[in-house]
Amino acid sequence: MAAYEYDLIVIGAGSGGVRAARMSASFGAKVAIVEKQYLGGTCVNVGCVPKKLFVYASHFSEDFHNSVRFGWSEANSEFDWPTLLRNKNSEIARLNDVYKNLLDNAGVDCYDGKAEIIDAHTVRVAEHLITSEKILIATGGKPVIPSFPGSEYVITSDDAFYLDSLPPRCLIIGGGYIAVEFAGILNGLGVQTKMSYRGDLFLRDFDIDIRVTVKDELLKKGVDLKFESEVESIQKNSESGFTVRFVSGEILETDLILSAIGRVPAVADMGLDNLELGRKTNGAIEVDEHFCTTEKSVFALGDVTDRYQLTPVAIEEAMCFSSTQFGGKTKLMSYENIPTAIFCQPNAATVGLTEAQAREKYEDIEIYIERFRPMKHTISGSDEKYMMKLIVDKASDQILGVHMVGADAGEIIQGLAVAMKMGVTKSVFDDTVGIHPTTAEEFVTMRNVSRN
Repeated sequence: MAAYEYDLIVIGAGSGGVRAARMSASFGAKVAIVEKQYLGGTCVNVGCVPKKLFVYASHFSEDFHNSVRFGWSEANSEFDWPTLLRNKNSEIARLNDVYKNLLDNAGVDCYDGKAEIIDAHTVRVAEHLITSEKILIATGGKPVIPSFPGSEYVITSDDAFYLDSLPPRCLIIGGGYIAVEFAGILNGLGVQTKMSYRGDLFLRDFDIDIRVTVKDELLKKGVDLKFESEVESIQKNSESGFTVRFVSGEILETDLILSAIGRVPAVADMGLDNLELGRKTNGAIEVDEHFCTTEKSVFALGDVTDRYQLTPVAIEEAMCFSSTQFGGKTKLMSYENIPTAIFCQPNAATVGLTEAQAREKYEDIEIYIERFRPMKHTISGSDEKYMMKLIVDKASDQILGVHMVGADAGEIIQGLAVAMKMGVTKSVFDDTVGIHPTTAEEFVTMRNVSRN
């Protein structure tokens, strides 16, 4: 008789958890997965997928306007929020079913309910006690709720995907990529949108030229940006809307407040106190290079470890975990040159070092930058500008960072991320024939150093 019912119990059926469960099962492990809310986790339900659908929806108003000078008649279009919501929900439900089928086909046992870790080998789900040789925690993250008076009136990005109706006015608090993306979404859907960020410029972990360009383009599109601005309190009005008071003394009337001030690991009320796990100050679970905690039978990966809060990172971590623990082949996760995108309008994307990081690490670098009005807008009349940037180590000629703001930036940077992984040099870029006329060709036609 086996010592445990399972070889692996996965807590959390997000992107990382599902991939770990499926891959471990494919290697012959008997696997169970526990999920208390919805299959697919944040990304599928209240993150990447619905956000990208909303970005598509919000861009049509601009596309309609820009089409006139291409010969199209002015569109008398009206946006219907319930239609978007209904079709988004239908797509999410379809993806939930896809995830369930993937798990079923892999032979993974699925438990619906809240998981409570009893000890290093036992998990309680409702009335069930299930045991396993190994436990993997992949519960992801959750939005941070501010603590000022009236914070109970704010919504988070999770809530924004299920609003009954769009408000006439919205204040977004925060300066990360979620805040910036929702500013573009709501503004594009016709909401009078303001942003409040306590720092001097948002997107602090990104390259300075991405940050400045995104700021400039949001302002052009009508988003009201308030930097070095901090909310002191919120008061609900007797009739409708809210009064927001800032630390500066400024007063703002609005109809909705969206807080996007960050996310923290989702680790509450799951029995972690029953284990002696190393924890970070924000509650994140500390793990080694093999995702093992200080409890040798307990592992963790994805956002709950607070390394990189990106869905593809969690998926790749899951592949490394499964291969190492059940596949007979040790595989280590590399966190170098991870590409990422901001689905603002226009999009931004990046891979490699920022200029500030490169200057700290290398003695002599070269910066190549192009700022231009894309071909499409020479006719559309839009004043939207793109930015493309290369950071090069002068001594080795190696490309250290690639940064872009412009339509389909994520699609372009994804391919360049492969080149970055291979150690591409500037001379290789110079020797590459571009595709004309495209935006992407600018990356292989930059010849003049903008600054050292």
